[in-house]
Amino acid sequence: MAERQTWTTDEFGSSHEGSIGVLLPDGTVPQPAHFPLSSGGGGHTTSEWSVYDGRFSLTPRAHALRAVCSCGWTGTEHPLDWEQIGEQDLRAAAWDLAEECETEWWDGHTVAVEKSAVAVPEDITDLLRLVSEKIEKLARQSPLAAVRAARLLEVTAVRSGYWPAHDVRAKASSDEAAAAFGLNEDDTRYLLARLGDWNPYS
Repeated sequence: MAERQTWTTDEFGSSHEGSIGVLLPDGTVPQPAHFPLSSGGGGHTTSEWSVYDGRFSLTPRAHALRAVCSCGWTGTEHPLDWEQIGEQDLRAAAWDLAEECETEWWDGHTVAVEKSAVAVPEDITDLLRLVSEKIEKLARQSPLAAVRAARLLEVTAVRSGYWPAHDVRAKASSDEAAAAFGLNEDDTRYLLARLGDWNPYS
């Protein structure tokens, strides 16, 4: 897989992996760029937006940048002004546009995903936040105790999720569960299997 910088959230993980995408003048997405080693063997393959500056035959010139997500979501197209960019390094010249793309993903897409997921009662979210704050405070006094507290929280989470996971498996379709959790179907299957203690491939 071609390398490029990506972003994820703790809750949604690889189900919503964001990055900066490139569009060519005809509206298509360029192939990953491969830079072979001078010795002739191997090389480096990347889809990082900043390499598409048209300076080499391997890298066409980008027409626009946009935020993209592994779920298929795409953000606003931000055209590149090559007259203004000139001979500047693309990463430096278009850094502000790249940051706009990242902000759209964080403040737009991931917020929308969170809102579309099934709601958790406020008293539960408040309690979880309080426990997290208390463990952070404990860590300043005794890291060992804080780690044990975190481990107990982990055990409690798995124990609490066992029967709900089995109920979801029996009563909800895979796409319904995925939508409720804000995850793709594969990550949903692994989540339920982990909490319900069954083989995800069964």
